[in-house]
Amino acid sequence: MAVENGFGVDFGLAPGMWVRHPTQPDWGPGQVQSVIGSRVTVNFENRGKVLIDSTVIQLEPAGEL
Repeated sequence: MAVENGFGVDFGLAPGMWVRHPTQPDWGPGQVQSVIGSRVTVNFENRGKVLIDSTVIQLEPAGEL
């Protein structure tokens, strides 16, 4: 469930969760490394570490991998 948290939409992202970037499927799944406000650092399988602004990009849950 998405909720407004003052920093954009929060899908309950937490370190250790697996996500996918909605417009970069070739990056593969990524594991959330940190969440600080609207900044989410994700280590993607085929891209490496990327800093995502969750007010601009809404990561999709990838489930357990």
